[in-house]
Amino acid sequence: MPSYISGTFVDTPALGELNFYQDCLLVVDEAGNIAHFEPSSSPASVAQIALASQTGDPVSQIPEGSFLLPTFCDLHLHAPQFLYQGNGLDLPLLEWLDKYTYKAEERLDSDPVLAKRVYDRLARRLLENGTGAVSFFGTIKAQTNEILARSMLDAGIRARVGKLSMDISSRPTYVEASAEASLEAARGFALDSCALLAQQTGKSLIEPVLTPRFVPTCSDELLSGLADMSSKHSLHVQSHLAEAYDQVKWVEDTRGKDDIDVFDQARLLNPRTVQAHCTYLTPPDLQRIVDSGTSIAHCPLSNIYFSSEPFPLREALKMGVKIGLGTDVAGGYSLDMMNAMRNAVTVSRMRENRRLTEVRASSSSSTNEVVDEQASLAITWTDSLYLATRGGGIALGGSWKDLGHFKVGAPFDAQQIKLVGEDREGVGALDFFDLASDISPAGLSLEMVEKWWCIGDNRNRMRVWIQGVQCFGV
Repeated sequence: MPSYISGTFVDTPALGELNFYQDCLLVVDEAGNIAHFEPSSSPASVAQIALASQTGDPVSQIPEGSFLLPTFCDLHLHAPQFLYQGNGLDLPLLEWLDKYTYKAEERLDSDPVLAKRVYDRLARRLLENGTGAVSFFGTIKAQTNEILARSMLDAGIRARVGKLSMDISSRPTYVEASAEASLEAARGFALDSCALLAQQTGKSLIEPVLTPRFVPTCSDELLSGLADMSSKHSLHVQSHLAEAYDQVKWVEDTRGKDDIDVFDQARLLNPRTVQAHCTYLTPPDLQRIVDSGTSIAHCPLSNIYFSSEPFPLREALKMGVKIGLGTDVAGGYSLDMMNAMRNAVTVSRMRENRRLTEVRASSSSSTNEVVDEQASLAITWTDSLYLATRGGGIALGGSWKDLGHFKVGAPFDAQQIKLVGEDREGVGALDFFDLASDISPAGLSLEMVEKWWCIGDNRNRMRVWIQGVQCFGV
């Protein structure tokens, strides 16, 4: 049975573009995809409403003061690290992995009851935060990743689940026996476990993603084997690239080359790959990313903790790199994509302020000099909203390539955001002092949405739908 929804919609179909659709009708077909999206007054919408009336299907009206927005895409999240989210951010990356990460992941692999508790709670938190699609790093053990997949499927979340592949480790008890054993385990999970889950449930929200942790934990044999598997079976790939100084230096010292060269030579830079961080990539490196079709998961919060370099976001966007945002829990302490957006803007503004300072310091002209705005390194809040929604869908690609906007044929993945309540007051942290009592709150403005972006929180999120199914709210 189709679903009919009428009200205000907001999306960002392209970088620098925000669409504000007021009084529109959206129809969701039985498969959970958008079948119609036009102004409510259009002839086609009038015909759809008449059809709904004939069949007795209700038209759901988004309340005044609320709007629908695509759900967020989180391109980089370590599911087992949710166990210690908000703790242990006091060390450089490689030391942090040894002291906290490997222990936590090994603990979940040895305790399926705890793993289910952690992953069920993680699913609930993701929905509370409006996240509808996630690319997960899991653990080494296939059965633990099956628990993760099941938890996300039960919650209705769209998930790519990555069983970690690592045949090198500083922790002897948390490593796979050989490249051959690692490849066999990855093949079994990707081709058998996920397929069986879809067959048993009749749902296709869960996909496997090959997951070589990063170069320091993967032999050349393992990386090449995963590339062969990806090519043969059209499997997605995710990893970490040029993340932190100690990691970059380790690869240089042990492999005699940059890790982008390691991935490239292994044929793991391709349109099916998402690489996280990439803070140490040079402009020629970024061009290689563009040419290969590889996507980047920009994780601004964890970059602040573990990288000495900020990611050159504006430059990468201008070059045409496919980019989405990632929370990188637990290297990033927040599961909220709203914080990922805000941090992305904040870091870009700091980079732009540094650029302006350097330009002015090196210029011999007057302080009234006109600064080239085209050279700005800053992004706007609407740019970040694009990265968290449509940009993320494009970067994830494959069957998820149409996520992040309201368009006929795209999956209906949406969240309802409430700005103004029935008492005509702002909801949660929001205050609107110019909302006159004789003006309908349905007349939402760009400034009101911007205020929500800056200071809104989970109190504003009323409902979440994924593939046309309501997964959160009442």
